Amino acid sequence: MDIGTALGLLLGIGLITIGIINKQGDLRWFMDLDSLIIVLGGTFAATLVNYSIKDVVGIFRVLAKVFVKEEYSHQEVIDELIDKAAKMRKTGIMSLEADLNKISDKFLRNSLELAINERDPARLRNYLDLELSNIERRHNLGQEIFLYMGAYAPAFGLLGTVLGLIIMMKSGFAVPEGGAIGVEFDIAKRFMKLLEGMGLALITTFYGVLLSNLVFLPIAGKLKRKSEEELMVKDIIVEGIIGLHAKDHPIILREKLMTFVPQSKRKSEV
Repeated sequence: MDIGTALGLLLGIGLITIGIINKQGDLRWFMDLDSLIIVLGGTFAATLVNYSIKDVVGIFRVLAKVFVKEEYSHQEVIDELIDKAAKMRKTGIMSLEADLNKISDKFLRNSLELAINERDPARLRNYLDLELSNIERRHNLGQEIFLYMGAYAPAFGLLGTVLGLIIMMKSGFAVPEGGAIGVEFDIAKRFMKLLEGMGLALITTFYGVLLSNLVFLPIAGKLKRKSEEELMVKDIIVEGIIGLHAKDHPIILREKLMTFVPQSKRKSEV
């Protein structure tokens, strides 16, 4: 599990809770189901308008990746590619076919299989670049959906507040039947009711800002970081497969692939 994601969410909620309590607030004041439905329901509805149902349903699968810790070792990938290059120089590229089932990384396995069966290096690179481009496009879709949800949530929070204020203004100062303003039309009582209702109306804005800045936008950012890390490893694989297919010497291939790795990580992983 990605501790950072869970810790960040808990820390954010915890700090807000402490702030409310320290100001002698009551947490129950900030719990309103109707406001939550307006913000979450409106955000989800707007997302459905913008994207297909398939894409929106897919965000739940994407969301799971945010809480899954994925570690990528550039050095392990490079070492595996160099081992395959050394073996190929001794026994030929067809000998690598027996190793395909032993490779756990699906992208590396498919890329190596393609290199074994494709003789044209230009066409091989085109295939690999196309696969990499499609993976990046799928990643960007998930990020984009959460970015839009982060934009929709505050807007629907404001919409809920406006709706609440309109309803309160209409009901708080409504004249009783008969049109007479008498003793029973208690101005002070209605004014207090108006202030209480205004506080409830503002909760929708609170939910919108909270969900946008603590949930949706940070999730989009986390997905972007994870995508960049994964694509970096896949870039190494693509260049390694191209070099392997071109029969580059393992030493030269290693030096080329190590250029993808930051200098600080080279010392820690070597």
